[in-house]
Amino acid sequence: MKLNIVNFTIFLFTILSFSQTKSYDDQMKWMKGWTNFDPNHEDYPEAEEKLPNIINTDSYLSNDVVYLMSGNVYITDNATLTIQEGTIIRCDTEDASSLVVTKGSRLIAKGSKTLPIVFTSNNTKRSRNPGDWGGIIVIGSGKVNAATSKTVEGNFLAQYAEYGGSREDENTTEMSYVRIEYAGKKINQSKELNGLSLYALGKNSILHHIMISYSADDSFEVFGGSANMNNLISFKAKDDDYDFTLGYTGMLDNILAIRHPYISDSSGSYAIEADGYDPKSGLDATRILSEIHIKNATLINLSDISNYKFTTAAISSKNMAKLNVTQSRISGFANVVLFDTSYTSYTDLENKFLLENSIFNVHGPTVIAKSQFATIGNIDQLLKYNMYTKHFQAVDNVFVDPFHRKHPKFTIKDSDTYTVMQ
Repeated sequence: MKLNIVNFTIFLFTILSFSQTKSYDDQMKWMKGWTNFDPNHEDYPEAEEKLPNIINTDSYLSNDVVYLMSGNVYITDNATLTIQEGTIIRCDTEDASSLVVTKGSRLIAKGSKTLPIVFTSNNTKRSRNPGDWGGIIVIGSGKVNAATSKTVEGNFLAQYAEYGGSREDENTTEMSYVRIEYAGKKINQSKELNGLSLYALGKNSILHHIMISYSADDSFEVFGGSANMNNLISFKAKDDDYDFTLGYTGMLDNILAIRHPYISDSSGSYAIEADGYDPKSGLDATRILSEIHIKNATLINLSDISNYKFTTAAISSKNMAKLNVTQSRISGFANVVLFDTSYTSYTDLENKFLLENSIFNVHGPTVIAKSQFATIGNIDQLLKYNMYTKHFQAVDNVFVDPFHRKHPKFTIKDSDTYTVMQ
């Protein structure tokens, strides 16, 4: 009877896997039409008009002009910058350029499936590189859990760099169908800017269909706040794809991270890095730790037998962050998740981490905890109720066409190589 139950369980998971794969094909249709996985060969038109470095009144960028962003551009004095669908902003590679939406001001960048808004390097095609320009920084008045002064990272004017407050309902920004390419310029010898930095955004902010490619640091970094996001893509970032800290609480749905084993920061890079708080800023005891809920994530490292040893964990969880991941796919990494020493017991792991109804393909131990628990038991049980590959598989054995230069396809192949976590 026990054998029949086991067989039925495997049969049931096979059906669920087939259903999940078919559903996943449908879910990935949101990527079509507005993305670009080969931006270095895109022949963008030359810039025609330079943006002012201070935008302090409501302004509108029209798609019949190609703009140049040279030097930092600040939206100030509660002004709103609205960008029309299909607008292209070329970003100066010589004079460090970032778009900074200061506290109280707003960015409305609403592209469309056929006419996305593009922020990209001003270099010609085939000569663009990660870190050609700075990035986009959006500063809000939502909650963060830092105990000390709150100023954004980077060499920005001090009067425009403060973030955070108590306006949880703020609509800080609206961004959709936006591409950000080759951002992440160096601030100093050890730090670069992110593709998109989101500071203390209110929960009424709207962010979806955003693609960040070839960032020299993180693609998305979220500092506190409570904005939900969906349909996000990080493509070949040098550092983390999605980084959460300072008490961020929110939900993400349909996110894609594509990494390469040879592209990584020296400090270690992950598809997801969750940080409960920042020890450098201290913890405000009246505020909560980061709590992130992610559904329908696809986290891929483009590894195979020749380079898989250069990979790290897919997820890094630090300083008691809480992370729930469901209905997701994780492939090509060394491990599923790495916990730092703030998690001091298996109970901490159970209370702070969930991976469920997902598929993973890794070549090392599935879970690594840096703390040495007195009685750790079978730590792999943290990942029960998921499916995994019997043996580590190269990325093109798991996904249909992950290496296509222009139109990669990250649909899962049939599930014959999967089994059930017992």
